[in-house]
Amino acid sequence: MSILLKKVWETMSTRLLTTSTSSYSDTSDQRRNLDLMYEEGDDLYNKYCYLTSTTGAFDKIPSDIFHQILKLLGPKESAKLTLVCKSWKLLVADNRLWVFFLQNYNTHDYSTWDTIVFAEKHLRSGYPLLLPPHQSPHLSFMSIYGQRLALTGSVIIDGGTGYCKFGWSKYASPSGRTATFLEFGNLESPMYSRLRHFFATIYSRMQVKPSGQPVVVSIPICQSHGTHSAKAARRQLKDTIYQVLFDMNVPAVCAINQATLALYAARRTSGIVVNIGFNVTSVVPILRGKVMRNVGVEVVDLGASKLTGFLKEKMQQQNISFGSLYTVRTLKENLCYVAVDYEEELSKNKQASFKVAGEGWFTLSKERFQTGEVLFQPQLGGVNAIGLHHAIALCMNRCQAAEATVDEGWFKTVVLAGGSACLLGLPERLDKELRSLLSSSLSEGLRVLPPAYGAESAWFGAKIISNMSTFCETWCIMKNQFRRKSRRSFIGSW
Repeated sequence: MSILLKKVWETMSTRLLTTSTSSYSDTSDQRRNLDLMYEEGDDLYNKYCYLTSTTGAFDKIPSDIFHQILKLLGPKESAKLTLVCKSWKLLVADNRLWVFFLQNYNTHDYSTWDTIVFAEKHLRSGYPLLLPPHQSPHLSFMSIYGQRLALTGSVIIDGGTGYCKFGWSKYASPSGRTATFLEFGNLESPMYSRLRHFFATIYSRMQVKPSGQPVVVSIPICQSHGTHSAKAARRQLKDTIYQVLFDMNVPAVCAINQATLALYAARRTSGIVVNIGFNVTSVVPILRGKVMRNVGVEVVDLGASKLTGFLKEKMQQQNISFGSLYTVRTLKENLCYVAVDYEEELSKNKQASFKVAGEGWFTLSKERFQTGEVLFQPQLGGVNAIGLHHAIALCMNRCQAAEATVDEGWFKTVVLAGGSACLLGLPERLDKELRSLLSSSLSEGLRVLPPAYGAESAWFGAKIISNMSTFCETWCIMKNQFRRKSRRSFIGSW
């Protein structure tokens, strides 16, 4: 560091001798530099301190050169300079510097800059989201960097009805998968023992103790109706999850539904999430992080298992032999797509082949797009249900009629989630079908977004939350908080 500063000082001394004025000789120049250094909304007192403070001989170094030096020093050494004096602290605390560090030194949780900004601006207040995006508070990225660095990491468990993904929040992706042997929505079964077995299995596979870190659990949308019995069932499920985890000595728990997490993964706080699950597809309206059950959650009896079963039957009809459903699912994920115009696609030759490890090559033709067409024409697969586009249009019409907020376009963003939502052509086909069903006022501004992280969108939504600087304070429930809440509920029931 001393050698670097010496070289910079020699260069600046030469420059100062050959110029008649310095970069800070004019007050107007100082104010222009201030406008660049400080974002709108910063404390005016800090600006005044910067104008009147001094860093000694280093005052002769222009701020842009000074910041280049700090960038070369890195975040750890730069942070130490804040202890020198108030002037150095103001210089080092410049948001532009820490934005650079977050973009280039953020290797401790593999979060992208876009997700960091989204989380810290829109999610830091916790659930429910209290501040609309345009009222987000000014952020100190220096503090955010330090708080994110200090986080120990959390266990993320994205449990569904098909299979579960789990891993560390500090990792770039889930570290493992396991079959989900629990039916979360079946509340008549002994949920406590099954959930205990489930979570114990996850911790065993991760080879960690439950007491060492917080946990984020995603909950599939179940009991979606707004009736009192459905509300009681959802509350019982969530309370049982908390009870099991706290009995396992987990220090803090965040339990949140999959649809909301998938929405956060797409860097949105409001919209309609279409979650194509293993057994059913849920169309979930969400406003500022809250599921609008009073508007209505549409559940279509179509899921990934139906599509896989349909492709299996088609392959059997064509006398294509295969070893297991895993082979069929692999072919569905790699060869199948959704046709923008189904009738036109029938007249084309769409034959394609794919090699499945251990079984060899498979060739499919019309089955490739007929499988995805079941989402729009369920009767093709022998399912008595409305098409996916009709369910979404119904949900959007209800959202418009509800007039839940002054923002009339919050429900015009449709976010797809789930493994089968990754079928090529699905966003384009949905966009086309929805525009034909909706009025011109509703279809204006419509956007259909593919899964942000494929089949792992909910897991990455949990990762965004768990790596946030205010995660434990604003998103988690601690054991003592849960116990107090349970006692109040027990007393209130008498």
